[in-house]
Amino acid sequence: MNYSRLALAALAGIVASFAVGFLIISLVPALMEEGQKYPMVFRPKEEMMSVMPFVFLAAAISIVIVAIIFAMTHQSGWAAGLVMGILFGIFAICHVLSNYVNFRVGGKLAVGQAASYLVQWIVTGIVIGLIYKPPTP
Repeated sequence: MNYSRLALAALAGIVASFAVGFLIISLVPALMEEGQKYPMVFRPKEEMMSVMPFVFLAAAISIVIVAIIFAMTHQSGWAAGLVMGILFGIFAICHVLSNYVNFRVGGKLAVGQAASYLVQWIVTGIVIGLIYKPPTP
């Protein structure tokens, strides 16, 4: 495993994921507003901000894990990253669907979350794939 490229790919994946997430929230503010329709499920915005570091930490750890899994495949390149991003995006969508079943949230919110997670994982996967290179024998 190429540890320096792995660390660089993970860091770039974290930056890309956070940038895409910020862009989605900025371009589609209705998604955040949709969540506020369910005060018994979601914290108020101010309270969310107080625990936001935990979200960032959890997201960063998950991206590092995905980068490690990608490195274990001994692949590289944007196409391999795209495939991995799509697979992890589908994985995330399945969790959104589980939340839709378990929590009293609307379909519009679930679809919005699913779409945003899919896009984030695809971009993150492509970035990881572009940066990680297996060691040369």
